[in-house]
Amino acid sequence: FLIGLCQFAVVMIVARLWFEVPFRGSYGLMLLGTCLYILSILGVAMFMSTISANQQQALVGTFFFAMPTLFLSGFAFPISGMPPALQWFSYLIPLRYFLVIIRASFLKGVGTSVLWPQLLALVATSLVLLAISTLRFHKSLD
Repeated sequence: FLIGLCQFAVVMIVARLWFEVPFRGSYGLMLLGTCLYILSILGVAMFMSTISANQQQALVGTFFFAMPTLFLSGFAFPISGMPPALQWFSYLIPLRYFLVIIRASFLKGVGTSVLWPQLLALVATSLVLLAISTLRFHKSLD
């Protein structure tokens, strides 16, 4: 979790100072969204570790999760240009919601009144993924 927060801080500093990208939003809101996103990804990582027999399997599983995530989240391609089935599937991907928070914070400076659906979605995905991972972890201990 702390490594993710450090990476977030470095990216924010580089974006502001090196690339001179204006930040119009709230740093607190951005930090909250980042924490929720990191928790959801930690849930994915824990789940991968519970279904993998070794580190190599976990690494391959993570790769097969990361690639579709980048393509279906709106990072590489706009979601509106995807087929309806893939648009629906993208609602299951935490990065979709985090990208909205990042773009809205940097470019528009919107607040919680606009971004609460994305924050709520990240809370829900974090809770679900961490709960599933914890249950699987307890079963693997038995």
